[in-house]
Amino acid sequence: MLSWTHILVVVAVVVLLFGRGKVSDLMGDVAKGIKSFKKGLADDDVPAAKPEPRIIEGSATQEADARAKDKTANG
Repeated sequence: MLSWTHILVVVAVVVLLFGRGKVSDLMGDVAKGIKSFKKGLADDDVPAAKPEPRIIEGSATQEADARAKDKTANG
């Protein structure tokens, strides 16, 4: 089990290795990442607009629809 002295020693070693500036920059980056993640989750709750189907002239579907209409019109 970790005691307070173990935690303090680990923190002291990290600060000595990386310096105070890098540790605070790293914590700031972690906080920005968490905020961005939460914002992304909140944006997912809003339903996206359903795109309208596009009709492309000369497509196989239009040609098939035209043939079906011709068949029904001709008998």
